[in-house]
Amino acid sequence: MSETSAPALGGRRALPRNASNAAEDDLPTVELQGLTPRGFNLQDYLNVTNVHLFKERWDSNKVDHHTDKYENNHLIVRRGQSFFIQIDFNRPYDPRRDFFRVEYVIGRYPQENKGTYIPVPVVSQLQKGKWGAKVVMREDRSVRLSIQSSPECIVGKFRMYVAVWTPYGVLRTSRNPETDTYILFNPWCEEDAVYLDDDKEREEYVLNDIGVIFYGDFNDIKTRSWSYGQFEDGILDACLYVMDRAEMDLSGRGNPIKVSRVGSAMVNAKDDEGVLVGSWDNIYAYGVPPSAWTGSVDILLEYQSTKNPVRYGQCWVFAGVFNTFLRCLGIPARVVTNYFSAHDNDANLQMDIFLEEDGNVNSKLTKDSVWNYHCWNEAWMTRSDLPVGFGGWQAVDSTPQENSDGMYRCGPASVQAIKHGHICFQFDAPFVFAEVNSDLIYITVKKDGTHVVENVDTTHIGKLIVTKEVGGDGIRDITDTYKFQEGQEEERLALETALMYGAKKSLNTEGIVKPRSDVDMDFEVEKAVLGRDFKLTITFQNNSPNHYTLSAYLSGNIVFYTGVSKTEFKKETFEVTLEPMSFKKQEVLIRAGEYMSQLLEQGFLHFFVTARVSETRDVLAKQKSTVLAIPKLIIKVRGTRMVGSDMVVTVEFTNPLKETLRNVWIYLDGPGVTKPMRKMFREIRPNSTVQWEEVCRPWVSGPRKLIASMTSDSLRHVYGELELQIQRRPSV
Repeated sequence: MSETSAPALGGRRALPRNASNAAEDDLPTVELQGLTPRGFNLQDYLNVTNVHLFKERWDSNKVDHHTDKYENNHLIVRRGQSFFIQIDFNRPYDPRRDFFRVEYVIGRYPQENKGTYIPVPVVSQLQKGKWGAKVVMREDRSVRLSIQSSPECIVGKFRMYVAVWTPYGVLRTSRNPETDTYILFNPWCEEDAVYLDDDKEREEYVLNDIGVIFYGDFNDIKTRSWSYGQFEDGILDACLYVMDRAEMDLSGRGNPIKVSRVGSAMVNAKDDEGVLVGSWDNIYAYGVPPSAWTGSVDILLEYQSTKNPVRYGQCWVFAGVFNTFLRCLGIPARVVTNYFSAHDNDANLQMDIFLEEDGNVNSKLTKDSVWNYHCWNEAWMTRSDLPVGFGGWQAVDSTPQENSDGMYRCGPASVQAIKHGHICFQFDAPFVFAEVNSDLIYITVKKDGTHVVENVDTTHIGKLIVTKEVGGDGIRDITDTYKFQEGQEEERLALETALMYGAKKSLNTEGIVKPRSDVDMDFEVEKAVLGRDFKLTITFQNNSPNHYTLSAYLSGNIVFYTGVSKTEFKKETFEVTLEPMSFKKQEVLIRAGEYMSQLLEQGFLHFFVTARVSETRDVLAKQKSTVLAIPKLIIKVRGTRMVGSDMVVTVEFTNPLKETLRNVWIYLDGPGVTKPMRKMFREIRPNSTVQWEEVCRPWVSGPRKLIASMTSDSLRHVYGELELQIQRRPSV
């Protein structure tokens, strides 16, 4: 008779896919081989009576591994670094005749060769890069071990067992959830792929749970704080659930390249029932408007508890949640903002703006859009899959823009490779290169169907790329990490390299641009406050001895921050006569009544001015955006700012508009100070003030922040924040 075979799966002898951290299959407590002699008694051999993991917040395991901030009662350690456990036996341990080992298991179908079953041998000396357990203390019936994990270990939640060898087989401890151990990426370990050698940067990019996200306009940069909350109760499990939901094979979860790529797909719900549903149409039925979120905690916890995507997000929300995911697992990460970001559907390095012969924009032909700003993430890691030199910061983007290998995801793309034009290296480098390097091309469509390039703006796209500074809330310009300065020889070389590697330029704009006109045109938009009139001033400069007459056209549009126009609210034409070597200013009044009824939540107004010189037929074109100043929420605190002490937080808002605000929600958040909460006000009449008071009891000391946001039917993107210094509770 043939030997009984294991059940075949799909015609092959194999275990099913091991793609769930949560799924379990307990190891047997007794594995005896063959027949046991009469009188065999398990109690005669070494038996485990207790296991101590030193998992309190103040224990060295958590302090040394920088995991003491996690609101989690289990042991959390970082890979590649030793930690301590203590095992109590039923009698004193004798290394000459007693043999045992510690075992770590993850998933339902553990296999040693996949790294999902890890037997940890007791050794005389620990070796870097290898699992091992060294006895560091023997006292009566207890043994203390220093356990060294591999710096390439799978990241996740492991079940722990202690196995004792007998002449007749193995005796193993039974499943005990209290000994479950989380193992994370380790930026403090030189052998780890995410190693970061600067302590201040590790403090910022791994341990800081409050960030600043930049938005607004290049000429009017705005900031908002974001609660990443990576240490909050339940967030670590929620991040592991995200990978489970993606059915990511456990054996790949030690690779930060794979983890960040899966994360970029799963943070959006476009094609995989991921965390967040994106919405850019200003309609947020059955969900929370993107501007109302103050942090990632509510979003991730809701996703895990409901098992359904959360509504709604836009780029900064996707980036904020993705940053929480990366930092929580131990991958250094930051949110970056690119001002004037090209969404180039075919990555041809050109944003084509088609004009009619009279200078108006042809909206049917103009398909590419320039986002006023776009947020994505950078994650720090080595790139063993790329040539040397392309590790470090990697661009990863979870906002669903374009399909990559069948899913809406982007990256990781080496920022260094993008800067030098090496867009042949995976993943999605051509798309990111186009976001920061495209040219803005104005093309006139003639009545006979021919196209004439009127102007090429090589400096508009990727105007400024920023992130939060290390150790503070200020702005850090990182544009030069993505691109060389315009006009430098290196910049042209990088572009030629990108073209060589397949980036497209559908129009050859070299040499076909018209000679520069004798007339220059520019305009400025006055600082504008929501609900008030403001002025726009257009300046025409004649640099020649000739007389000129111009026909000018102004178009004012209410736009989404993605650059897509919702509606034209202002249209004005006028004639301008220029004397030789002179200039003329034309002022246009923008009335609040013209834009208020159609306004979108971020208060973006986009102005496009074109002018045709009658004598030369030259076309002049300029476009600019402005962000309306939106009123702020005021946060006040009274009471002792100390861990464990009650303090009263007041959020206050005064309606500055001439209309009543209805269905008003105010959100409040503050990691370590208060759990996220919200309150509804049915209406706020013009010039009236509402107040909301809550009692909070901080549990984390040091610099903290309270963050508030407000949303209503007609006014959104209202923020407020307050910095706090929470004192430690004095020891008795």
